[in-house]
Amino acid sequence: MLDSIRDFFERFIGARPVDNAHSGDAIALATTALLVEAMRADARIDDRERAVVLAAVSSRFGIDGSRATELLALAEREVREANDHYQFTSLIDRHFDQPAKIRVLETMWQVIWADGRIDAHERHLMRRITDLLHVTHGDAVAAQARAREAALGPRATD
Repeated sequence: MLDSIRDFFERFIGARPVDNAHSGDAIALATTALLVEAMRADARIDDRERAVVLAAVSSRFGIDGSRATELLALAEREVREANDHYQFTSLIDRHFDQPAKIRVLETMWQVIWADGRIDAHERHLMRRITDLLHVTHGDAVAAQARAREAALGPRATD
């Protein structure tokens, strides 16, 4: 994973090589990987979900279109090769404060709600990620509600 991160950030961002798993580069990839997990959770990758991921990556990490697309592709590859979510969530859990972790969950919910529906696999993924990030149930529910309202409007129900 670290070689892939190093190659990406050296090529597109001109960042110095990744020295350890605590770098911002690894955290960017871990965050993007969780968004990819949300996109893949229902086994249907929708163009709207992909657009939400790309917009979030661009906004959160300050990278433009082609660079965001490359980071997304790298994250998709890392997710396919990963054994579990822990390698991604552990970095975020250690290096993000509680509001930032809640924003990650909210963005994951935005990805999930992008196609206008939610299924049991997506709910299960979000419960696991919420636990791994040590976010309270109340904060997770509020993040979901904000994402649902943004996607479907204030009177949306699931």
